[in-house]
Amino acid sequence: MSTRQDRLIQWLLGSLDLQTTLFHLGQYCGSWKATTAGLAQAGFHVILHGDCWLHLTETGHQQALQAGDAVFFLRDVPHLLSPHEDPEAAAQAPRKPMAAIDLSASCNTALACGFFEFRAPLNQVFLASLPAYVIVSRQRQELREIRPLFDLNLTEVRQGADQPSPLITRLVDLMFFYVVRHLCQRQEVREGLWAVLARPEFAPLLEAIVQQPGRDWSVESMAELTHMSRTKFFKLFAQAAGTSPSHFLAQIRMQLASQWIGEGMPLARAAEKVGYQSDAAFSRAFKKITGTLPGALRRAAGNGTFEQENGTFKPGS
Repeated sequence: MSTRQDRLIQWLLGSLDLQTTLFHLGQYCGSWKATTAGLAQAGFHVILHGDCWLHLTETGHQQALQAGDAVFFLRDVPHLLSPHEDPEAAAQAPRKPMAAIDLSASCNTALACGFFEFRAPLNQVFLASLPAYVIVSRQRQELREIRPLFDLNLTEVRQGADQPSPLITRLVDLMFFYVVRHLCQRQEVREGLWAVLARPEFAPLLEAIVQQPGRDWSVESMAELTHMSRTKFFKLFAQAAGTSPSHFLAQIRMQLASQWIGEGMPLARAAEKVGYQSDAAFSRAFKKITGTLPGALRRAAGNGTFEQENGTFKPGS
């Protein structure tokens, strides 16, 4: 993957407004089952000690997990964790509260479980083309770079404090970002923004759009930057993006506007920077793409003032 593509991936990862919440931290012994499903949220399980089975209840898929493994759910996927390999035994196992972690106990499975909230309006749009879940295995060579993060998590658990360390959720954040970047770099996403990023012929165009979102971008001008005819560009870009170039452009613009508004930029200024001279036209476009009005996002961001244009992507920096 080129340096230009990598910079674009880093920009997008940085724009994801992610909040991680630790829901459970503890251990189970005997017969048990656990899940974060059913609450319409993305979630995660990190196996800190021992082993268990992951059961995906809709597909019937099951996977053995052991200490050092993790599963990240990008969407709310029906699932169970249990010490039972048999799906029926897992489903019938009792749900019981976790005990405090004691890594010296021979029968325990220690877990850190929680939820991801993607707070920026367009995050779900950009994440929709990623797999519903990703399993990270300590035994596989892929994603070896996140193993130190797991070890740091375990170090925090071993502190034995009355309250879970806040560093655990930050470390899970980092693990999640490594997983997302890995998916994009491996070109495992068939369509959407990540698939476009994986196509080197489109990297100069994406970089230019992020640098100059307010420019009058026509399909012809986009095609010219990629050194293609209008017909060829439209066909290849739509295949990769899963949508038209103009709709994709609107998504990028509103992602940038969301980021700036969240940082306190006035609505009129954000609208101007992404190419809208009319607040009303900007609000309509923003609502169409994100499902919410920019004013609602602004109120949620508070009344702070935006003093520096540090939300702008600067590829050369």
